[in-house]
Amino acid sequence: MKTKSEATIEDLYNIGGKAEIVDGDIVHMSPTGKLPGYAGDAILVSLFQYARKVKGGVAVGDNKGFIVDLAHRKTFSPDAAFHIDDEALDMKFYKGAPLFAVEVRSENDYGPAADRQITAKRADYFAAGTQVVWDVDLLSDEVVRVYRASQPAEPTIYRRGDLAEAEPALPGWTMPVDDLFPLEQV
Repeated sequence: MKTKSEATIEDLYNIGGKAEIVDGDIVHMSPTGKLPGYAGDAILVSLFQYARKVKGGVAVGDNKGFIVDLAHRKTFSPDAAFHIDDEALDMKFYKGAPLFAVEVRSENDYGPAADRQITAKRADYFAAGTQVVWDVDLLSDEVVRVYRASQPAEPTIYRRGDLAEAEPALPGWTMPVDDLFPLEQV
């Protein structure tokens, strides 16, 4: 017998800070540190330029909500994303999964438990309709792992000096992996 009510989208609108609804609960997410925040912002700028170039889609930065309808997940809040939305931008969350989602690992996103959570979230993205997910690990030599819905267990790896991409979600878009780091760290 269930005694606790499930969190709603309306509940999520009324909390402070970044959070998602998973398994009926509001899951709060800690603020992002300097380097992961820098990387997420760099990706956002590149996606913004791409949206302007192709005259379509929306580049989405950190702390935005995407409403989905999975059995155990009702929202996503990626670190950066690209979304195709036929509706005008308003004050509400985006409807549906982003076409492309980015998860930048923060200080607490390491270890076996974190890896399991990241893998499960990536599976949720694909189940909701996301085509490509980036797992950005700024502490690894394998900085960007590009996962595709068509081959979810076979990432393409990009290192410093490489141009990363998000095919087939964003045709022709590339981003230098080095741009994820401040100039003094390149």
